[in-house]
Amino acid sequence: MTTQPFTVADVMTKKVVAVLPGAEFKEIVATMERWKVTAVPVVEGEGRVVGVVSEADLLAKEEFHDHRLGFVEQLRHLEATAKAGSRRAGDLMTSPAVTVAPEASLPRAARLMAAHRVKRLPVVGADGTIQGIVSRSDLLKVFLRPDDDLAAEVRDDVVGHLFPLSRHQVDVHVDGGVVTLSGEVHDSTRIALAERLARAVEGVVDVRCELTAQAA
Repeated sequence: MTTQPFTVADVMTKKVVAVLPGAEFKEIVATMERWKVTAVPVVEGEGRVVGVVSEADLLAKEEFHDHRLGFVEQLRHLEATAKAGSRRAGDLMTSPAVTVAPEASLPRAARLMAAHRVKRLPVVGADGTIQGIVSRSDLLKVFLRPDDDLAAEVRDDVVGHLFPLSRHQVDVHVDGGVVTLSGEVHDSTRIALAERLARAVEGVVDVRCELTAQAA
């Protein structure tokens, strides 16, 4: 296989909206509204990510604004009530931030988002400085790859690799990201592998494998 898998660096947004630890509550809200984002990284120094402030962090202030809690309730909601009394990003943020490296794979980023129930991740370099931001919608960008690109990759890196002797007898057709493999091949034991590898090509939505083995 010659094609390199897509990484976070390939799909991330490089223009990042961030705030400093000293940013005030209203400044954070205004920043989110202006840039239409639901969370912002908190950075210090040369851009090192120290946390993330999300809408959920900010909503604690509204949730407990006019609701006086008893002692037991305060213990249950200790973190939320602490944030409700905070005004600056450094106190409101969730820390440490869940981050991802630019060279990480897209499945790795997706798993991190799912595990931590977040919609976006700051992308940081080895020194912890922010390089970009990757969101759920960014991870879906691979599904916008043109059908011709997908067909070329499947033809060269899957069919050509697995069936060098019968590659010209295999037809690769892609429509809306759905790959159809048809034709006859010499080695029937590789048909299942061909389907699996074609499905693994980033941007492929589904695979229909209609390959058959040549008669002996």
